[in-house]
Amino acid sequence: MLPPLVPPAERPTVKRFHVHLHVDDLNRSIGFYSQLFAAQPARIESDYAKWMLEDPPVNFAISTRGSKPGIDHLGIQTDDAEELAALKARAEAADMALLDEGTTTCCYARSEKHWITDPQGVAWEHFHTLGNIPVFNEAQQPAPAVGPECCSGPSRSSCC
Repeated sequence: MLPPLVPPAERPTVKRFHVHLHVDDLNRSIGFYSQLFAAQPARIESDYAKWMLEDPPVNFAISTRGSKPGIDHLGIQTDDAEELAALKARAEAADMALLDEGTTTCCYARSEKHWITDPQGVAWEHFHTLGNIPVFNEAQQPAPAVGPECCSGPSRSSCC
């Protein structure tokens, strides 16, 4: 027997795993991942697509903004500011180098975020999305056509 459905307002908060890949052909990749996930993206832009999967809970994003295809960064998306603060406190207690961006914009969203980097140099983003925006980011200068990846980490530009 299946457990009863819990109304959204009564559901416990859930953290969502985040993966961001750089791809060289957005349309081909959208087709591939739509088949793989059996779902269409929740958001599509000219350089970006994102799936908000429930099973497993994953925020899976792809973009053409990187210098080479592959994994850009991993992350944990929280449902609220308290969960984000708990992740930050855990990283600080473990004496991890932390880049706190505070409120920032990237990937067509406004978020509160901070970054840590694992021992192999993989960037991990911890973030809480505050809302959508109509542009990839609200940086003063346009993103470079080539160069450092937009979605970053402590050693790269600020964006995700």
